[in-house]
Amino acid sequence: MLVIFFVGLAVVLLSKFYAFFESMYASKYKKPFFLNAIVFKKELTKRQLSILSNQFDFYKKLDKSEQTIFRHRLATFIDSKEFIGREGLKIDDEMRTLISATAVMLTFGFRDYCIKLLDKVIIYPKAYYSNLNEAYHKGETNPKLKSIVFSWEDFKKGYHIGNDNLNLGIHEFGHAIHLNAFGESDISSEIFRDGFNKLATYLQEHKIVRDNLTKSKYFRAYAYTNQFEFFAVLLENFIETPDEFKNKFPELYRYMKQMLNFNFAGY
Repeated sequence: MLVIFFVGLAVVLLSKFYAFFESMYASKYKKPFFLNAIVFKKELTKRQLSILSNQFDFYKKLDKSEQTIFRHRLATFIDSKEFIGREGLKIDDEMRTLISATAVMLTFGFRDYCIKLLDKVIIYPKAYYSNLNEAYHKGETNPKLKSIVFSWEDFKKGYHIGNDNLNLGIHEFGHAIHLNAFGESDISSEIFRDGFNKLATYLQEHKIVRDNLTKSKYFRAYAYTNQFEFFAVLLENFIETPDEFKNKFPELYRYMKQMLNFNFAGY
């Protein structure tokens, strides 16, 4: 029993030392010690792989090793969520694959990428009526119910034009990632929080940048509703028009890249 006690104590102490040193490392280098530790690699079905390869442009921009990791993460994410169709909608592989690929894309720089805040993905055929605020919705994130909700019609529209900075999937998963990061203690959430807080401080201290944001109209007006909408809109622009974002607001771009640890696919 004494041996078990000391072994357990050693494991606890080592884990605490590891967490401390990784936190210090992340504070300096803005990334975790490592991103991927795949023990049992998961694979997509042939149908899911076909959808990913033909319909998801981000995947095509990754190198071969990154694509392998993306497929594993995508299969893991799909298995970790319950997909629920509403109003008679039948869930199919296209819905599972494209919605999940959006989440995996946004968290590709995270070690903990499954967004623990979410258990369920609820999909309506089109915009749906919400009794909560008596209005029609295209999508929403509900942390109390651990769910994210999409109108499938509007989700698909987000990918029809890849550079209009309007993407429902990116926007709603942006909310989920934001909320998750401020409720979790993993290293990727820590990096996200640090970057977000520095971004907020930067904007508070630079009025000219705030003025330029609104004058440029590069970010749609909805961004200035609150901090959550601000990040979600910035994320849409970051993913869809990265070069323009970087040229117009290089410091904001740098903070976004840091928060997401987004060092791939040309970003």
